[in-house]
Amino acid sequence: MSALSTGQSGFLFTGQVGYAYTQGISSIWLAIGWAIGDYLAWTLVFKRLRQASEASNSETVPAFLAQKQPGSRSIAIVSALITIFFLGTYAAAQLLAGSKALNSLFGWDYAWGIVIGAIIVVLYCFSGGIRASIWTDSVQTIVMIGALILLFIFTMIAGGGVGNLYSNLGKIDPNLTALFPSDLAWGFVPFLIGWLVAGFGAVGQPHIVVRAMALDSADNMGKARDIRTICGIITAFAAISIGLAGRVLLPSINDPELALLDLSQELLPGILVGVMLAGLFAATISTADSQILSCSAALTQDLFPGLAKSYKYAKIGTLVVTAIVLVIALANNDSVFGLITFAWSILASGLGVLLILRSYNKPVSTPVAIAMMIFGIAVSMFWKLGLGLSSAVYEVLPGMLAGFLVYLIGSLLMPTNQTQINSKNQ
Repeated sequence: MSALSTGQSGFLFTGQVGYAYTQGISSIWLAIGWAIGDYLAWTLVFKRLRQASEASNSETVPAFLAQKQPGSRSIAIVSALITIFFLGTYAAAQLLAGSKALNSLFGWDYAWGIVIGAIIVVLYCFSGGIRASIWTDSVQTIVMIGALILLFIFTMIAGGGVGNLYSNLGKIDPNLTALFPSDLAWGFVPFLIGWLVAGFGAVGQPHIVVRAMALDSADNMGKARDIRTICGIITAFAAISIGLAGRVLLPSINDPELALLDLSQELLPGILVGVMLAGLFAATISTADSQILSCSAALTQDLFPGLAKSYKYAKIGTLVVTAIVLVIALANNDSVFGLITFAWSILASGLGVLLILRSYNKPVSTPVAIAMMIFGIAVSMFWKLGLGLSSAVYEVLPGMLAGFLVYLIGSLLMPTNQTQINSKNQ
């Protein structure tokens, strides 16, 4: 439940609702592809990750990627920097989502909402570590599910049922009722595969991966996966349905990412609008505090390991990371959907492939490991920003393929002696 809450985040309440509002029924393929990919990640990688991280006594993702092999500090430093900057960008998107909610409900300036969100996140982080984060995430998952189901019911009633909403969508724009997107550059199959690999990209998200590492037993991974999948499907399709209903009930709103809150104010009594706001903040804060804790751990345990045992410096590290996130959030006016999907793709491309190989105990030399991370990120960014092909195939796919390609080339040119690595680890 904690992995669900920290994984879906403000993306669910703002980005996914807004995506459904603009794209129509074809937005279900994002949820379907993502759910299948995520299920595969939990099935194929996370149990092995739990076992391998325990065997290597790794507490953070950069430490697990480094594996105490020759030159491991370089791997830890590069992966920690990737975590701090891009997971920090992901956390900034959560503050932006919360600020949008406060702007919609109270007319507050975005900057004030971002600052207030940052203060709340710091209080969360100071009140406890990963254990506290996991327990509060679990409670917040219940709030999220309850809020989405509540608004789903009200929108279905207000729209006159599923059939009536469907016919009205078609009247607004026939493309909104098309099952498959009509404007895909390379067709539907590459589009779906791209989102499936996006879901599998959970293997590169430190705030999710660390929950698999913290599970009490690898034998419980299947149960955790099933609970997370069932709850995730419920929340994703509730959010999509709300977005579709919003297109019918409020066809001319300025910001589609505010459709959920606009619908809440239109359909719900004041106290239930508060419940919806609580659900949105449960999603954003549960993710932001997990991400900032992961960034703080990367800073104090991986970049500056001499500070790892100091309570004071751990808290200072949290403040430093929060300040970085705050600056990113204040300087960025992108959509929540755009920010989150960009950060997700970079983390998956930069960290995901190496984590898979480590989970399967595959030898990777230090130069190859660093090249995999850098090249994976470069390809992912060039795919999106240089070629502009994200709408055809989400950039996680080319980014992760690039990482695997570097590994294969490196394995041929720089073969690694597994026995030497194992002896170093011991």
